[in-house]
Amino acid sequence: MLKLIRVVQALSCGVTLFVSTHVTHAEDAKPRNVVFVLVDDLRFDAMGFLTKGLETPNIDFLAKSGAYFPNAVVNSSLCSPSRATILTGMNVRNHGVVDNNQSSEAGLTFFPKYLQQAGYQTGFFGKWHMGSADTPRPGFDRWVSFAGQGNYFPTDHLSPEQIAKGQRNMLNVDGHEVPQKGYITDELTDYAMDWLQHGRDPSKPFFLYLSHKAVHVYPSPPPRYAHQYDKLDIELPASAANTEENNRGKPMWVRNTRNSWHGIDFPYHTNQDFREYVRDYYRTLSPVDESLGRILAYLRDNGLLDNTVIIFTSDNGFLIGDHGLIDKRNAYEPSIRVPMLMYAPGLVPPHEVVKPMVRNLDIAPTILDIAHVAPPPQFEGRSFLPLATGATAADKWPKQDFVYEYYWEWNFPETPTTFAIERDGVKYIQYHGIWDIEELYDLNKDPNEMHNLIDDPAYLTRKVELRTALYKGLTNNEGKHVIPYTARYSEGQVFRSAPNGLKAADFPAKWLRQPNAPDRANDFLPDSPEKKKADDEHRAVAPWLLDWPDNQKGPAYPPD
Repeated sequence: MLKLIRVVQALSCGVTLFVSTHVTHAEDAKPRNVVFVLVDDLRFDAMGFLTKGLETPNIDFLAKSGAYFPNAVVNSSLCSPSRATILTGMNVRNHGVVDNNQSSEAGLTFFPKYLQQAGYQTGFFGKWHMGSADTPRPGFDRWVSFAGQGNYFPTDHLSPEQIAKGQRNMLNVDGHEVPQKGYITDELTDYAMDWLQHGRDPSKPFFLYLSHKAVHVYPSPPPRYAHQYDKLDIELPASAANTEENNRGKPMWVRNTRNSWHGIDFPYHTNQDFREYVRDYYRTLSPVDESLGRILAYLRDNGLLDNTVIIFTSDNGFLIGDHGLIDKRNAYEPSIRVPMLMYAPGLVPPHEVVKPMVRNLDIAPTILDIAHVAPPPQFEGRSFLPLATGATAADKWPKQDFVYEYYWEWNFPETPTTFAIERDGVKYIQYHGIWDIEELYDLNKDPNEMHNLIDDPAYLTRKVELRTALYKGLTNNEGKHVIPYTARYSEGQVFRSAPNGLKAADFPAKWLRQPNAPDRANDFLPDSPEKKKADDEHRAVAPWLLDWPDNQKGPAYPPD
């Protein structure tokens, strides 16, 4: 059992700390309200009950009083694709929102529409970040959003002349442009609270979707939190160091990315000490925790707490130097893992730690399940409500492969198209369109992904199996394998720190060979124990390969 009981104190700046006694009673027939809180780029362990010194009393309350999912993941670790998966219940290859570059939403149905049809009132507040417009979307009765990434403060990115003329960043409120007045986390919460208090029919169940800008780059806390963690010691991951041990078995693109926009040596093309970045990241999380406290207090004070489900999560994870990388996109654990909490008095037991893997793909069916709405046929995930309530025991939860997909973005060219699959704690990663190695990690023994087993003979059969399963798993709903991309309009973020920055990585030593090597054509054939033995002995796995490519005598591959 996870021990989450801890002493917390409200900060003098006015944190709302909600405390309640868990109520255990049978679920009644009245539809439950749902509050869905989505944070941007929140690392899986960026919660007070997991990270020493981090103050998140209201987030911690959800974990202590409800269910914590330590193995929650996203199928694509990028804002727009992940948000589209949450809203549509579909994988990236099927919903088509493949990156942050204005992918089309045409033909997509967002799950709140089904809640509306079931009698729910729905409200969206915050970052949408799909398509090119901030206009209201189908499925929501109330709409407050902004274009793109939005801004932490009303005058961010405006010139002194614009500010002097009274210009402010704008919000879209039900289709009308309205000036942003304050700090974005506070203002979004104000709009959400106003809708809860005055803008809905209290006789109907409600669905509140609060989608924060925080803690996205560049995290900017309000003044009241500007010095909150000045003395907090930030410990970066051990793999952040540029050492032979850390680099061993890592692809060239990973080692090269260390000196790039998304690398610890040149973060966002600055010389900022990333420890201070992490402090700002944590400071920017504090208003999110405050926001959650305000919602909890409202539900308690208005007798709604026992009939409301709160789900708290993030659109993707975040690296803080892991393997020399920052931000997200790749298939490493800190990128794909996210916080996931569910609080539902009388429905979800307190102190519940739900260990089976759950995905952002499963959120839409879970929320419809809470509302007693049948999932539509296009949904690809499954409700994890039975896991949270205990109706299905963890050891009875059907196991399935976790398939990951990320498609190369021209504006951040350092991270390649990435496909991965995890089965029974073993993860296989391959890259598309680049000349580089594959990766294989046994997370049961190596949770930090430090030992690449791609060439380990003990894992050869597993590697071959996972390659095959990954290709099958990436088939779209038309039975095809498609690599999508969006229009390019510049060369992207390509700078590297100079003149003393890290130089380009060397090719793997095992790839450096003399001309006319006997095993030079072995990799035209699929991996097998026989081929592995021939490779180790530096000989041709089949005699006809010695004549390759001048005399192609061997059987065709793949075979008919």
